[in-house]
Amino acid sequence: MSKTVMVIDDSGSFRTVVKLALQKAGYTVVEAGDGKEALAKLDGTLKVNLIVCDVNMPNMDGLTFLKTVKTHASYKFTPVIMLTTESQEAKKAEGRAAGAKAWITKPFQPSQLVDAVNKLCV
Repeated sequence: MSKTVMVIDDSGSFRTVVKLALQKAGYTVVEAGDGKEALAKLDGTLKVNLIVCDVNMPNMDGLTFLKTVKTHASYKFTPVIMLTTESQEAKKAEGRAAGAKAWITKPFQPSQLVDAVNKLCV
């Protein structure tokens, strides 16, 4: 059975790049344009094995989303990879404290993301 990864980014073209890389690696991909849309989809019935999330998004940014999703019983232990242009140590530390398992800075190599997903996807 294929594993499901949720990709959250406000850039549709960027989500497409990530989706194609993950689908090529055998994953099923669910997309969301921001944290609010992602939380609406993560209602406890959707089984996701991993979440890839941007930091800077409208409506709800990635770190707020991360803190919120970690309080949800169904997704508390779902690994989250932050994929973002943010490279400041303070942001990374905030992400780690909130529960991010990995931090990948854009621009990135799709193979780098697939490797991280393969390692963390449960």
